[in-house]
Amino acid sequence: MAVCDVCFRHCNIPEGGRGFCGVRTCRDGRVIPLNYGKITAIMLDPIEKKPLSRFHPGSRILSVGSYGCNLRCPFCQNYDISWGEAVGRREKEAKEITPQELADTALFYKDRGNIGVAFTYNEPLIGYEFVTDTARLVHEAGMLNVLVSNGTAEVPILEELLPYIDAMNIDLKGFTDEYYSEILGGNRKMVMDFIERAVKDCHVELTTLIIPGENDSEDEIRRMAEWIAGLKDKDGNVIGGDIPLHISRFFPRFHMTDRDATDVKKVYRLAEIARERLKFVYTGNC
Repeated sequence: MAVCDVCFRHCNIPEGGRGFCGVRTCRDGRVIPLNYGKITAIMLDPIEKKPLSRFHPGSRILSVGSYGCNLRCPFCQNYDISWGEAVGRREKEAKEITPQELADTALFYKDRGNIGVAFTYNEPLIGYEFVTDTARLVHEAGMLNVLVSNGTAEVPILEELLPYIDAMNIDLKGFTDEYYSEILGGNRKMVMDFIERAVKDCHVELTTLIIPGENDSEDEIRRMAEWIAGLKDKDGNVIGGDIPLHISRFFPRFHMTDRDATDVKKVYRLAEIARERLKFVYTGNC
């Protein structure tokens, strides 16, 4: 039995068992990821799809994902690779690739506008070992690495990754503890600590999906924007006003089909409020 150190759950995993995320197991008394090098999706995407609006705009990036997740968002867009029975099915279907093969593939597509690799689709942090090993090789090839994450990981895990990650889009899904714990099964403070550390050494953009009746109050977005605006770089300078925030429209999905899509006017209004403190606020899915 061993304790996983990735996120706030600190799963105590028995030999051969699995943690909450579905991919971390105990083998010979140590925790390892079962999804190391197992790929469920790979695609050459516009960088803006991550979404990253102020990091090499107009470029493309080789996007790759595995399976499993350490949250349980009821509106998950990628539930078919992240939740429950889907994890076991995807584990059998996944294609295996080595870090070197993935880095070589990224380099192969350089003449098609590719700038590197984006670890995305499912939650990459639950398999951070593969991300770290691959990202190191991508850097050695002179290319860039992007992490698209829910930010639900301990800061020491981030410290291992940071030397090799050039940009991140991190979900800041809401700004109340109740929303994070009761709706998402997450931990807001962990995400905030993750963001605070990431912005000191990396280009960071944030995304908030607006769920009607859950995280859509003007007060909540105002408080979120104020917190973002106060973030500091490694020298203690306040830089948060320049951190891009993507405010996105929700559509009924997965286990959350009991409400309509977010009103477009609501998304625009919340973006206006965020712009009171932030220079770069983008609306998505509108």
